Amino acid sequence: MADETQRTLVFLKALNGDFGRLQLWFDEHVLDMYRTQPAFRVLRTNTAGRVRSASWSLDFGIADEDRLIHASLMDLSQRLPEADRDHWAQHIHSPPASRNFLLMRLGGGACIDDGEIRDWT
Repeated sequence: MADETQRTLVFLKALNGDFGRLQLWFDEHVLDMYRTQPAFRVLRTNTAGRVRSASWSLDFGIADEDRLIHASLMDLSQRLPEADRDHWAQHIHSPPASRNFLLMRLGGGACIDDGEIRDWT
């Protein structure tokens, strides 16, 4: 059910241009910094949480038996203070990816020759 919900509610929205709803995943230890500072509270239910200070808050989902949290791109870009973004980037969790493909797509669009072109059979 979770996979079907994710596909339907998140990915189809993104395919229709609603990119702000895409989720980024983080190791739950990204929250450790906030747990130790008295100016912050980290609250949760079984499946969702919030990090909150007097000046900002960010809601997140809780997944993978509390090992991962996730938040939408829109919330991260609009609510997470710029000063905290490097900290969150250090805790990002991403699935395996093709390094060369990412370089091609994110690094200027240049093609990288990493082997012969062939049919995938």
